[in-house]
Amino acid sequence: MHRRDELFAAGAATDDDRLVDLTDDDFRVLPDQSVDDTDRGWGELPASNDDRLLAERPPHWD
Repeated sequence: MHRRDELFAAGAATDDDRLVDLTDDDFRVLPDQSVDDTDRGWGELPASNDDRLLAERPPHWD
């Protein structure tokens, strides 16, 4: 048994002592957006507003 496991078994360790491997590229603590907060979550087809926003861009932004 590793020393870390012994500490957890004895109840002496806290969450601060726990090792978390963050080197995995697919590791996400929380998603960027909930499925409920998307068009699909509302039962609608995906829509993009980008074309309209680019067309209405003020002239001084060019």
